[in-house]
Amino acid sequence: MTAPDLFDTHAHLHFPEFAGDLDAVLGRARAAGVRRILTIGTDVPTSRAAAALALREPDVWAAVGIHPHEAADADEAALAEIERLAGGPRVVAIGETGLDFFRNLAPREAQERALRSQLELAHRIRKPVLIHCRDAHEETLSILGAADVSEHGGIMHCFSGDVGIARRCLDLGLLISLAGPVTYPKPGALPEVARFVPADRLVVETDCPFLPPQSYRGKRNEPAYLAITAARVAELRGEPLADLAARMSENARSLLRL
Repeated sequence: MTAPDLFDTHAHLHFPEFAGDLDAVLGRARAAGVRRILTIGTDVPTSRAAAALALREPDVWAAVGIHPHEAADADEAALAEIERLAGGPRVVAIGETGLDFFRNLAPREAQERALRSQLELAHRIRKPVLIHCRDAHEETLSILGAADVSEHGGIMHCFSGDVGIARRCLDLGLLISLAGPVTYPKPGALPEVARFVPADRLVVETDCPFLPPQSYRGKRNEPAYLAITAARVAELRGEPLADLAARMSENARSLLRL
């Protein structure tokens, strides 16, 4: 049986958790059918590392951005460096940016300012955005709506809302990405979301090293485990995994212009 064609749309392969065995991690990913991976910066140093890793690995691309947790550091110099990195040959998106009012590791005003700045950058350089949103759906959707994000699109990463929020994200022109939590015993509204989102607007991710699927809870997540999440989404939708995986990968390739 051939492995499904999978695209991990949100990974942090350049994080220290993978420093000791990245080649093995990539080998397992490829064996599991993960043909493309997007590795994503969360501040200036990790964005540099993501861009550098994408230059080394033929099936890895990068996104550069400043995460809401790091938003207090999103000054003019930091944003200028993100813009410089965004021009790199294998940098295909801006992010991860957004709002996180669950942990509130940066002041809300700083988070909103950093998000708006990065949306403006994405608009200027015509690249999609990768949006982190936790306990901040109303505020995030309001800012995204004002920014006319639909022109270059983006992904609502690690979607955590309900069908109503999903509908509003789709109306803004975003893809919706499901991660490990859709496999959990208490997945909230995610099963309904998995069934609701049209096949041409859905993608999957690991968010590794975070949020492993249920069978690996408590362990480091890695791209190979994307197959477990994708299989669960296909099961929820009543679709063959191979068909859905190919469709989701095409969605990601189309958005990121690969």
